[in-house]
Amino acid sequence: MADAVIVSTARTPLCKSWRGAFNMTHGATLGGHAVQHAVQRAGLEPGEVEDVLMGCANPEGATGHNIARQIALRAGMPITVSGVTVNRFCSSGLQTIAMAAQRVIAGEADIFVAGGVESISCVQNEMNRHMVHDDWLKANKPEIYWNMLQTAEQVSKRYGIGREVQDRYGVDSQVKAAAAAAAGRTRDEIVPIKVTMKVVDKATGQESTRETLADRDEGIRADTSYEGVSQIKPAVEGGVISAGNASQFSDGASACVVMNSKVAERRGLKPMGIFRGFAVAGCEPDEMGIGPVFAVPKLLQRTGLKVEDIGLWELNEAFAVQVIYCRDKLGIPNDRLNVDGGSIAVGHPYGVTGSRLVGHALIEGKRRGVKYAVVTMCIGGGMGAAGLFEIV
Repeated sequence: MADAVIVSTARTPLCKSWRGAFNMTHGATLGGHAVQHAVQRAGLEPGEVEDVLMGCANPEGATGHNIARQIALRAGMPITVSGVTVNRFCSSGLQTIAMAAQRVIAGEADIFVAGGVESISCVQNEMNRHMVHDDWLKANKPEIYWNMLQTAEQVSKRYGIGREVQDRYGVDSQVKAAAAAAAGRTRDEIVPIKVTMKVVDKATGQESTRETLADRDEGIRADTSYEGVSQIKPAVEGGVISAGNASQFSDGASACVVMNSKVAERRGLKPMGIFRGFAVAGCEPDEMGIGPVFAVPKLLQRTGLKVEDIGLWELNEAFAVQVIYCRDKLGIPNDRLNVDGGSIAVGHPYGVTGSRLVGHALIEGKRRGVKYAVVTMCIGGGMGAAGLFEIV
């Protein structure tokens, strides 16, 4: 049986939702750019891809109509290449990589593209709310409909994690991300893209458009300090979650080429990493942020590894509070966790982040000379997901 290997990765920069460079860019454009460059970096012909799997947490509007199929066409693939959109909320991009790898291992085909896309700017405030709640669920498990902010406040209260430690974690994420960007450690991930963005004059409110080159992650603030972050008003009165200790709304896309290891070897392609396992688990919806606490042990048990065997951890920073809880509960060494910052600084386009984290873990893991990396995420509705990758 052949292994499933990741041979390339490519992503757009992550740009601030509503105010950033991608506030007028369609999901097909974002995803097509990432997919096209991932395939090019792998040295493949577009028609060799069996299927394009793209994660998306809000698959409607500018990311609707099976956005993965649109992305395949926008990436220049022939009409024969199919596409499927996958939604497991914030873990969607990780889920597609796992599914592609599983299809390779099962012998279904040799070459897939997997990743994610999210246009919060174009979709989130325009979403269909008609009959959004099921009456039985609303009566019996209303927390399934809680927003992520509510669940983060719940984790803080339930487990006694105060604001100061959250704010200091948020600052640390910014500092690490700024250092990584300055050192060029994300350069091999990002593919710049020219777009048209909407600009609003703050004084007059007048709207205009301008052409711009998006070539960097817009959310990173190198001058972040605890003194500044601690003064930010909480998102809800009396709460502890603020813009300084929560992930940023962002738009973007990411893609990886996943293929049969034997085919890659015959073509002289050097893998970035090998897919070694994937696990999901459920937890109470009102504390969805702690999902990794349940998914990671399942993954490690199935693969015969321990926490100390993992050289690099990418635990999505939906909120500082849930990262802190998961880190401490699982016993993850701080010097192996989110070493180049995370979504608090870089941004979190929901369906993209899992794919972005896989690409970054493989590149950074190679630089550090580690053998195993784990990418793990909390998921809306009360779930966790974790993927294991061997770096080669």
